[in-house]
Formats: sequence, C-alpha cells, structure tokens
Amino acid sequence: MQYAELFCQSNFSFLEGASRPEELVFQADFLTYQAIAITDECSVAGVVRAYSAIKQHKLGIKLIVGSLFQFNESLKFVMLCPNRQAYAELCRVITNARRRCEKGKYQLSEWDIMSVKHCLVLWLPSGKKDDETWGQFLTKHHANRLWLGYQRHLLNHDKEYHQHCVNLAALWQIPITACGGVLMHSATRLELQHTLTAIRLSQPIEKLGTQLISNSERALRPITKLSKLFPSDWLIESSIIAKQCHFSLSELKYEYPQELVPAKQTPMSYLRSLVDKGIQKRFPDGCNTEILNTIDKELSLIDELNYAFYFLTIHDIVMFAQQQKILYQGRGSAANSIVCYCLEITSVDPRQISVLFERFISKERDEPPDIDVDFEHERREEVIQYIYEKYGRNRTAIAATVITYRLKSAIREVGKALAIEETQLEFFIKNINRRDKSLNWQAQIIELGLSPESVKGQQFIHLVNEILGFPRHLSQHVGGFVISAGALYELVPVENAAMPDRSVIQWDKDDLESLGLLKVDVLALGMLTAIRKSFDIIKQDYGRTFSLADITRMQDDKNVYGMIQKADTVGVFQIESRAQMSMLPRLKPANYYDLVIQIAIVRPGPIQGDMVHPFLKRRNGEEAIEYPSKDIESVLKRTLGVPIFQEQVIKLAMVAAGFTGGEADQLRRAMASWKKTGELTKFKHKLISGMQQRGYQTEFAERIYQQICGFGEYGFPESHSASFAVLAYVSAWLKYYYPAAFYTSILNSLPMGFYSASQLVQDAKRHQVKILPVCINRSEQHHILVNYNNSKAIQLGFNLIKGLSENAIQLIVTHRSQSGYQTLSELKQIGLSSLDLQKLASANALQSLSGNRYQSRWALMDNVNELPLFKNLSPDNNFANSPSLFENLTEDYAATGLTLNKHPISLLDDAGQLKAFTRMNQLTQLKHKSLVTVIGLVTGRQSPGTAAGVTFVTLEDDTGNINVIVWAGTAKAQKKPFLTAKILKVKGILEREGEVIHIIAGKLTDLTSTLAALQSKSRDFH
Repeated sequence: MQYAELFCQSNFSFLEGASRPEELVFQADFLTYQAIAITDECSVAGVVRAYSAIKQHKLGIKLIVGSLFQFNESLKFVMLCPNRQAYAELCRVITNARRRCEKGKYQLSEWDIMSVKHCLVLWLPSGKKDDETWGQFLTKHHANRLWLGYQRHLLNHDKEYHQHCVNLAALWQIPITACGGVLMHSATRLELQHTLTAIRLSQPIEKLGTQLISNSERALRPITKLSKLFPSDWLIESSIIAKQCHFSLSELKYEYPQELVPAKQTPMSYLRSLVDKGIQKRFPDGCNTEILNTIDKELSLIDELNYAFYFLTIHDIVMFAQQQKILYQGRGSAANSIVCYCLEITSVDPRQISVLFERFISKERDEPPDIDVDFEHERREEVIQYIYEKYGRNRTAIAATVITYRLKSAIREVGKALAIEETQLEFFIKNINRRDKSLNWQAQIIELGLSPESVKGQQFIHLVNEILGFPRHLSQHVGGFVISAGALYELVPVENAAMPDRSVIQWDKDDLESLGLLKVDVLALGMLTAIRKSFDIIKQDYGRTFSLADITRMQDDKNVYGMIQKADTVGVFQIESRAQMSMLPRLKPANYYDLVIQIAIVRPGPIQGDMVHPFLKRRNGEEAIEYPSKDIESVLKRTLGVPIFQEQVIKLAMVAAGFTGGEADQLRRAMASWKKTGELTKFKHKLISGMQQRGYQTEFAERIYQQICGFGEYGFPESHSASFAVLAYVSAWLKYYYPAAFYTSILNSLPMGFYSASQLVQDAKRHQVKILPVCINRSEQHHILVNYNNSKAIQLGFNLIKGLSENAIQLIVTHRSQSGYQTLSELKQIGLSSLDLQKLASANALQSLSGNRYQSRWALMDNVNELPLFKNLSPDNNFANSPSLFENLTEDYAATGLTLNKHPISLLDDAGQLKAFTRMNQLTQLKHKSLVTVIGLVTGRQSPGTAAGVTFVTLEDDTGNINVIVWAGTAKAQKKPFLTAKILKVKGILEREGEVIHIIAGKLTDLTSTLAALQSKSRDFH
C-alpha cells in the first residue's frame, strides 16, 4: 500500500510542531512513505531543511512543498505545489497574508483564496454547519484541484466526523484523501508538544485540559496502522495527489536586477569596463603581467558562472557609500579577488597576499560567490534605505535569522509550562555557571535544589534538553539582503520585520546557501566609523587626506609593526583582546600576511586543533617544517605546514583524501554545525581511509582529522582574516602616527571593541596625549581635538556626561557665544532644566563659571540672580567645603565613567589603604615563577569557550593593565571576589614567556570596600 503524508507541520509552525523538518523526512522515509508534504502554517520556513536532508542523505522519499492556512474558525485548508507556477502562487498568498499584519501573525482575505489557480487544495472540514457554505465556495473556485482531507486521530467524535466528511464529499462531488495532521515524527514527542502548546498559550500544562491534543495519533504512523484506520482508496488517493506534485526547490533560479547595466552593454562588458577603470586607479604606476593574467582568469570564471550581476550589484552599493563618504570594506571569499580590489569593493592589496581565485569562486563546488561588505555602524541604515529605494520593497528583503531556544529561555519557558515557581527558575538561571565544563547544567540545577527523583524534575530536565535548538521565531539577519529581478515574493515569502520599514524573507542564510541563492551582506562595523572619523580629523587638523587603500599601498611600516609586536594595541581592531595581546609578542607579526595569520590563529579552531604551538615552534626555528607530499606542501606552505585557515582544511580533504568538490562542500557544512548535529563524525572513515590509500601514515591522517574536529564550527576563513588585517593595520597605523586623532575617534564611536572610555583615556594618557575635562565653554557635543600648549589635546564632549539630555547639549552649543557663558543665570535663561544643570555640576563641567562641583551645586540653589534687579550680579560662590580627592574621584566615575585626576589605585596607595604590592610597570623586573601581589580595577573578565573553564581577568593600576589567569578551581573556591570585586587584590605566581607576562591567581581579595562608592564597570564575559 502506497501512502503520501500531505499534511504535516514541523517545528517551524512555531510552538505547535514538535519535530524538526529533518526528523520528519527521515521518519517518513523509514516508514516507506511515497512522499511527505511539509505544510507549516502560512509559511515555507522549514521546507529547505527537509529538502537539504533528503538531498544530502540521498533519501528515496519525495518532498512536497505546501502550507496550512486558517481563514477563520470554520475554514482551514492546505495548499500544495504541483509545479513552479503553483509555488510562486503559494509564496504570493503567504506574503500578502503576512504583510497585512504585524510580525508573527497573518490575515487571509477571500480574494487570496479565490485568486489561487495552480495550487492543489486540501480542505480540512471543521465538523460544523459552516462546512456546507465553505464546500460550495471552494468547489466554485477550485474545481478539479480540490480534495477533502480526512484526518483520524482516534477521538470520541470520530464516527460523527467521518460521516460528516462523507456527506460533504458526496454533496459537492469532492474526492477524499487520507491525511495525518502530523505535528511530530514520533509519539515520544507528545510531552514536548504539550509543552510547546503551554508556552504558546502562556498557561501551565496542568490547566490546559481539552486544549491539549489527547493522544499521540498526530505522529507519523506506520502504513500498516494507517490501513486499519482509513479506507484503502483514501490512502491510494494521497499517492495519486503526490504523483501530481513535480515541483522541487532545485527549480528555483535567482535573477539579479538588469537596470545596473547601461544600454548596449552586456553585464560582462560593463563589468570589464569598470575593472579597467579600477586598474588605472588602483595601480597608477601600472601592474605586472601576473596581476593582469589573474584579472583575466577571474573575469573568465565570473563570465562562465554567470556572476557578473552579483559583482555589479555589490559595486553599485559601495559606489553609493563612496558618494556619501561612508567608509566600508569588503570581505568574504570572493571579496579578496583582484577584481574586487579594482572595483573598490575591498582595500586588500593583491601585492601583499597570494590571491588564488579558485578558493573564492569554485566552479567544481558550484557555490555562489561570497562578499560581505562592512559599513560604518552609525551610517549603515543609509545604505539599507538606498537598497530599498532603488529596488523597492517588492524586490528586496533581508534574510531571516532563526531565533532558537537556548539554555536560559528553555529553562524559563519549560519551567513555566510545568508550573515551577518563577522565582525558582530565575534562581536556577542566575546561578548556573555555563562556563563550568566540569559540571553540566543538569547537575548544577540538582545542586541548586531540583529533585532528580521527582517526576516533575525528570520531566523538566528531559524537556529542556529536547527543546534546546528548537526555533522560537524568525528575526532579521544582521544585513543579508536578497535582491531579485522580479517580484521577490515569487521566489520566497516576505513578511514584516519587527523594525519599521523592514521586511524579511522566510529563509535564513543557511537556507539560501543550500539552494545556491545569492545574497548581499550589508553589515555594520564600529571600527570603520572610528577610522572614518580619524580621517576626517586628520584632514581638518593636520591637512592630510587618507583612505584605507592609501595606507595599505604604503606597504608594511616597521614602526607600526614594532608597536604591534609589543602588544601596544588597546583600541586596535581585532588584535586588542587579551588572547591576541598575549600572542603578539610571541608571533611578532612583521608584515601584512603575518597579521592575517595572527588574527586567524587566536581563534577557537586553531587552538582546539592544537595548531598554535607547532606554528610558533616552526616560525621560531625550533621545529622542522616537513610536508608528507608536494600536494600537502601546496596547501600548507604559506602557514609552515600547519592548517590555520578553513580553506586549507577543505583543500586538504580534496588533495590528501580524494574528496570531490561536492564532498568537500558537505564537509565544510558539517564542520559548521558538527557540535550540534555530530555530522562531522560521518566523514572520519572517508578522510582517514582516503589518506591511507594515497600513502599517508595513519598517524598523520588521524592528526588531520583531529585538527578538523578542532576547527569545529570556529574555523576562520583566510579571506575574512585578510580583510580584517587591513583594518587592524590601518587602525594601528593611525594609533602610531596620529594618536590624538585616533583616540578621539574611538571615543566618539563607542560602544565598540573591548575597552571602555575610561580604559581608552588611561591608554591615551600613557601615550602622552593630553586629555581636557568637559567644560561648559570649550566642549562640543562630541570629543574634539584642540590646540593646547603647542600640541593637540582631546577636549572631552558633553555626550560623556551620564543622563545629560540631548536637548540640553543642543541648547548649550547653539546659544554659546564666542566669548562663552559668563554666569549660571545665562544657562538657566536658555532653558536648561534643573536636572540637566545638576548633571553638568556633577561632571564638574561648570568649573569655569562657579568653581568646583560643590560650589556649582550651591550656586544653582541660589535663585536671587534670577530676579530682574540682580540678574547681572556674580553668583555667591563662597561655599565653605571643597570635595576631597576621594569625593572627586567618586563623582567623576558616577558622572562620566572616568577620571582625569589621580588613578584610584594611586589615591588608595597614597591614603595608606593598600599594603605592599607590585605595579604593572615593575613586573618586567621580576623573574619567571616569582611570587607577586598585584592590585587593580577589574576592567574585564573573559572566559572563552576554548579556555576549559579558565577566566582571563584584566586589572588596571595607575601604570597599565595586568593580565591575570584564574583557574576554574580558584574561581569556584573564591566565587564572591572572583565575580563581584571592582578592585581586586591577587596573590599569585608570575609567569613569563618571552615578553608575555601574566599572573596565575592564587588568593583573591575584594578591596572594593576601600572605595565603596566607586561606580566603574568591568566588561565581563564577552
């Protein structure tokens, strides 16, 4: 008996379906179904996952694309796609219904139903009297494409419903087909389905009663069972319908807009002309034959694979950014081509890096090109709106991001469904240490009071595990645009995003990749904002004009790399983290490609794959560089025989284990998600046996496999690292040659990077940059450069003052005369509120008018000067008290988050609050393994996923930053000072490796009470 399941909802019917699309197709194939339709409600969000599973695992089952709709309480139906026209029609109906409503809802109109001309329709009668009306309506508009879908779930009214459906079918001459109304692939998911229902209805399971499905019959059932529940001709009818459905997602072809190409030109001829112009601009002194040959090769491949429109689209977007003076930088596989350099998409100079275009666009793997463009984070919205205006909302939308259940949300939602007290759930969430690798979350929850023997406790742990990774809803991707030549809704449904003036498609970036559909990534990057602001300041204050390409064209600067090698990289892009700063003196990057390696090697992939130490030893000449074959050498030579980049790992599988391009692509995908799916283990035998057959030692093959596992989902592509290295170098160059402009720009671009304004100001002072406090008569809204004692100084801006309103800042700047404000009454007269005046006083910004912050507050309370007779009198500033150094420090941090006066550690030390300790600048004088005591403000706690429970704590004293390593056992034993101290005293052992110094923490002491009112904040666990 053949059977096709025509009505099946996955977990992309959010909080209703209890199985993944992949699970459904695997189970349907196991049960020998002829076909399965994934019919999520008003959605096709789950179909790509099902399609990919069938394709990847070569399953024998047919996938039918469809969707469930509910018009009102009495009309429910499924639409199936027999062909491409029907699929476009389905996407249009979904789009119309979704766009009428806010995010997450939909509303059908009768016109939507009547307009369907190609889709097959399964009517699901409600069992109510209204069915007769709807039977007539559907028969009128969908004759010859309409079936009555009969479901049987062994409910108490089955007999009556069966007769009702038979009568309807006879009345309107509608054929009947069996269908399952499936919500789960297996009956074992019933508890999870009940939990999802409870979450959706915001009620505990125990209160839902008949709102829950009463049995597990809405799972995929064996055909032997179905044959006992349905007449055989109704089962056969499902197979007849399935045979009419020929549409496959592989038919979807993507077409880029044509309007970018001028009249009488082809896409390729226009692209070639743009590249020719770019050659003149990028290589004003001419370029060598090798580069010209590479350009020809790249253009030929682009032509052959028909990707000219893609490159033209990216070029058009970056040209808009150029016209608007928005700084950008392209990255991604195809971005590091010479063509992209000539099109001004990227500033990666091909003379500084070996460019192999086959790594970027693979003819064999048939992958679409990948170009991400980062724009200034403060101005990306201008680029987004340009795209919407150019192509229209009906031709462009942003890719979706599937928001899934993670541990916190899973604990909270499952707990509520099981009627566990919310206070207890929040206690669990707050006290679970997810970084503690020695104790999983289940064991920690039991320690926190959950009874493992109780039924509810067992259910809780089981259901949280099951719901982890389940989709909660669709959100918008950070910037992946899909742009089409025609109506986008004929390719994929479009719905409203939560943000106004935004729309998203129902597929995420992985789905687009699975179908080979192109997207344009328009991303935001804070460092680009900072660099552009640096360029503006340098042009205004120093009279010099720079671009990213200008600086990279100057080639490698020894002074800049000398600064980098000393790890003097606070504020520098990518190489400012604790881990990067620890590696810099060891790797000692001396040129651009060294920087590319530096950025990629301090990543979880190379670290977990044990590639860092071998690379350093080979680089330092401590270990011989050996290659088992010429093929391996061709892949690994540029990284001294150690695979560091994702592209190298993929290439190794091809040259050493005989993987085809398609198999290598599957390996790449498996690497991207192997910790979630375990897919990578399926490649182990093929990798190892493939290398053995080609003469490689088993030990070598095993090591390569372990390195691939180490890369896991963290493998970093060389193409991305190369683009990031440009920004790392440019930001370092700016810091070295124009430090005042650099720090001003970084401060004006916060929040971004690893460092707070306080840390950046401290670092600027260590680089002899003068910082001037916020002043009512000298400051602007943002931080600016000013002339001070024959040099440049940073004048802090009003935006640094916490709580000062935007309106107040505008009033101050707008009404300030050239001679400035003379009295407080002038400030009151321009309309500043009492609260804003108090904020200015607290920040000591009124010092030039009324003395210290105490005197300013005293003067603000005096209203005499506001009377007409006395308005020109000077205020009485004879307030008896002045704030102490400690009080000033406390108020500085409270008002602005930083101080320009003495550092807190200096103040505490001068006041005798601290016993003997060693400052950062004295650590270099101590020997390896010395016992040492350090004290500092806690400015950061980092616990990377690769650190096996280790936390890296950064302490700041009055001479610099101190790196402290806290082992998991130390942190657990001294939890309170470890987690809560703002001023921390650490007794430990100094370890030195070359110029790298860190402290292995022993005893931790919280000294926050010595300066209790200090309101500094650390940047924890980012």
